[in-house]
Amino acid sequence: MGSSLQSIEEVIEEIMKIHKSLLSRLGMDEVEAAKALMWNVEKEEQSRIDGISKQRKGSNVAEELLFVMQEIQKNARWALRMNKKGLAILMRTRMKAVDPNKLSILSNDLGRILPESGSGNNQSDEHQLRRAREEFSSSSSIVRELKVVQESMDLAISMNKTEVLDAVLNDFSEGYFGLSHDERQKLLLVLARDYDVNRTQVRELIRKYLGLELPGVDKAKSSDIDEEGLLSVLYRTEKNLRHALKPTYEVLFERLNTHPGGLKFLTILRADLLAMLEKENNASLRALDSYLKEKLVTWLSPAALELHRITWDYPASLLEKIVAYEAVHPISNLIDLKRRLGVGRRCFGYLHPAIPGEPLVFIEVALLKDVAKTVQEVLCNDPSTPESEAKCALFYSISSTQPGLSGINLGKFLIKRVVELVKRDMPHISTFATL
Repeated sequence: MGSSLQSIEEVIEEIMKIHKSLLSRLGMDEVEAAKALMWNVEKEEQSRIDGISKQRKGSNVAEELLFVMQEIQKNARWALRMNKKGLAILMRTRMKAVDPNKLSILSNDLGRILPESGSGNNQSDEHQLRRAREEFSSSSSIVRELKVVQESMDLAISMNKTEVLDAVLNDFSEGYFGLSHDERQKLLLVLARDYDVNRTQVRELIRKYLGLELPGVDKAKSSDIDEEGLLSVLYRTEKNLRHALKPTYEVLFERLNTHPGGLKFLTILRADLLAMLEKENNASLRALDSYLKEKLVTWLSPAALELHRITWDYPASLLEKIVAYEAVHPISNLIDLKRRLGVGRRCFGYLHPAIPGEPLVFIEVALLKDVAKTVQEVLCNDPSTPESEAKCALFYSISSTQPGLSGINLGKFLIKRVVELVKRDMPHISTFATL
């Protein structure tokens, strides 16, 4: 026989008690385990759920509010029979959603229950409903709590199911952007310390490696078969040692690099790292930054970059970035921008296919008859020399657009490529200079 709930306060108290008792969501990698758990307890729980449906309400309790409480009780009844991981997976993947129209009771429309319920509409009841609505909303609408983002980061590293990996990586990157500056710092410290090299394994492999016999030491006693066996053991141990020396967070970097938008995300993550290191000289963070920098150097090699001559005909979104990121001689207006991209001038940029529409680094060139003595001669005057008569290519500005690529010298590769291109297209240019 179902229990009786005679007042709104009792219903609200029951909803909030269940809501606060539910565990936070964990990973999705054990969904099948949750399904099995559900199957095993289904019959046992049915009678309890039937009892929930038979609960009676007081005359001043709205049907909608009772419905919400019963739905929460049913879902919690299922959840409480699971082990901790099974519970978390169940809550993420299998709990039935309440009708959105009735869920709105718990948000902006919660205060409307009293007018619709008839009797017992006093100020105390309104205050209880308002308090419940605020408490529920504040606990359930927090944007990407640190713990949730950390769980998605762990999943992004540990999960092997490629069909859901993209969704997990999206979840992590979106969650990271939703964190405050301080929360990002905490997350990066966790990544640097908890997902570093397994040094216990490394020490054990080193101990094992040092104990191995080297082939060819005693050639009189060793045979070709013995030497091959020794070499096989050495190669296998060396391979295991190389693998063990890789930090666990390498998996996250590698997966993000192949994920749409992941390379751009990694540059932002490194920019946050560099900002942290300016304030705190932390060994773990330095190691994390060093490793990520090495990866970015490899992924952004000149062979992977595309050289573009940027003109006035390029999309406005890209030209806006040229204006925004010009770090040497700021662009004052559209006329100034058009002059720098027009006749007698050149602008070249390196773009990467994974970060479309955004040059990683760009350089501005003036084609002159002679080397200019001051930059004002380049910026303030229209070209007085026809391009066909130019003898000098003056590199007067180079800018990087990504703070997270600091220390990765793309500029020297860009200059080299531009010199080669100008020589090929304009063989009459014989002098290359900078200001």
